[in-house]
Amino acid sequence: MAKKRTKPIVAVVGRPNVGKSTLFNALAGQRISIVQDTPGITRDRIYTDVTWLDQTFTLIDTGGIEPDSQDVILSQMRAQAQIAIDTADVILFLVDVKDGLVDSDSKVADMLRRSHKPVVLVVNKVDSFEKYMADVYEFYNLGIGDPHPVSAANKLGLGDMLEEVTAHFDRSAEGEEEDERPRVAIVGKPNVGKSSLINRLLGEDRLIVSDIAGTTRDAVDTEITHNGKEYVFIDTAGLRRKNKIKEDLERYMIVRAVSAVERSDIVVLVIDAVEGVSEQDAKIAGIAHERGKAVIIVVNKWDAVKKNDKTIYEMTDKIRGVLSYMPYAEMLFLSALTGQRLHKLFDLIDMVSENHAMRVATGVLNEIMAEAVALQQPPSDKGKRLRLYYITQVSVKPPTFVIFVNSRELMHFSYTRYIENQIRETFGFRGTPLRFIIRERNEKEQ
Repeated sequence: MAKKRTKPIVAVVGRPNVGKSTLFNALAGQRISIVQDTPGITRDRIYTDVTWLDQTFTLIDTGGIEPDSQDVILSQMRAQAQIAIDTADVILFLVDVKDGLVDSDSKVADMLRRSHKPVVLVVNKVDSFEKYMADVYEFYNLGIGDPHPVSAANKLGLGDMLEEVTAHFDRSAEGEEEDERPRVAIVGKPNVGKSSLINRLLGEDRLIVSDIAGTTRDAVDTEITHNGKEYVFIDTAGLRRKNKIKEDLERYMIVRAVSAVERSDIVVLVIDAVEGVSEQDAKIAGIAHERGKAVIIVVNKWDAVKKNDKTIYEMTDKIRGVLSYMPYAEMLFLSALTGQRLHKLFDLIDMVSENHAMRVATGVLNEIMAEAVALQQPPSDKGKRLRLYYITQVSVKPPTFVIFVNSRELMHFSYTRYIENQIRETFGFRGTPLRFIIRERNEKEQ
């Protein structure tokens, strides 16, 4: 049986101008996201997947700091460190060899040390190991382990650093049997009713969780049994130490969403019916879309909206407009307060979970593709016409297909979308994104 593996999360913390972005870009390489049309996500890239040897992890940049006065820098660094402590498996603490040991570095190091999370101390801008090694040793004074000298700009020392980072990943889960229960992340802006929703589903106020020091994840996993079937709900609502993180709430929310989405199969995006859909909602939805998760959009507080016979259609149109890149997402209008339509959520979760893991036989796929090509001729350019040879499904969660063609350039996004629509017409695949990989094959290979 396949093992359940979630990508570890590594968060970067550090003062302004120590080279966080340079390191981030050096590790991310030129990995262009599959999805170019996700609003609000690609502009402000704060996370990326990094693969090193056989390990893949999600790297998160915890935030930009405005270089203002030392006090502001320290308070914002503390906020960053708190984000990292709450969401990361490993914290990458970046310092600058040319600045030497700075007071705010020491104060943040104290905070990181007390968190008992694995911290990898990285000394950047070491362009020459001979020249700077004596300065690197100064950082032993931070008391958080060996300093790792790197030059992000010149890509020096990154291998040793990554070895140290990946050594901290928890491999104990790898040998375990896969947990077959659907894993559902409840995400959304603050105060849209995420906790009320889970409490309603539980039938008890179990999410008023006391502040337990040393809980590794701030997300509270809640097991719920419905009609004899078990579900695991991953909640991002129980924000600890809310008051300390006023500076960067939006980024905090995005980082937490990445962390919860990463660990789930199905994402329930909760939108406030009274406020309507916002750009923040689009950002969070974009994370789920990019990560290839099944999606259900829950419009909560529906009881509080003045309605006529058009209200539900108008609201649906607005949400579909803002989240235009995920037309597959299922939508449910409910009220966590009154329990209205809440029972339908489990039916939807079961349905999208099934679709997310659906496999289609190769023979059937090729029949659909042949019919689609006959109905709408593939595009051509300068006398060369696109030919589609073969399609096969290579994985699930999300369902991913490879199409072999004579020219990748001719396979426009719009024609891929057309093939996707034909497959959806036959199999539905409601609630799940589909991924397509286009491979080129020479005529001679046929």
